[in-house]
Amino acid sequence: MPPILILGLGNDIISDDAAGLLVARMVREELAGVADVVESSLSGLALLELLLGYERVIIVDAEGTGQRPPGSITEIDPAALDALIAPSPHYAGLPEMFAIAEQLGLDFPKEIRILAIEAENLSEIGGPVSEAVRVALPEAAARVTEMARGWASQD
Repeated sequence: MPPILILGLGNDIISDDAAGLLVARMVREELAGVADVVESSLSGLALLELLLGYERVIIVDAEGTGQRPPGSITEIDPAALDALIAPSPHYAGLPEMFAIAEQLGLDFPKEIRILAIEAENLSEIGGPVSEAVRVALPEAAARVTEMARGWASQD
């Protein structure tokens, strides 16, 4: 297994929540042999098993902070996530998961980056991805590819 995981999070039946999944699909072929690419609708502690055994992980997801224009791409420091409040339901429990992995001495990634795409619509079931998010997807995919290739060149 490659030492790098690209984890696209989301739900492809809820409009912009599909952003992370769509980015994962965009980079899968290009990063074959460089990184494992996984799509998941899991969140919080349920993600633990997916992360074990990898040295580095890039998580891609939609977020709904309302603080940035839809389609904005932000890198979030996992250490800065509040244990109780998260900008995406997929991040809920991540700080606790990091602590549990450390306390149990699990083979947890030494580096995790979270790339978040600000959503316009996280409530419409069956709705399409908004134009703002759709336009941001290629840039997000390029950033994921650049991060993964940068890590791979260090190994």
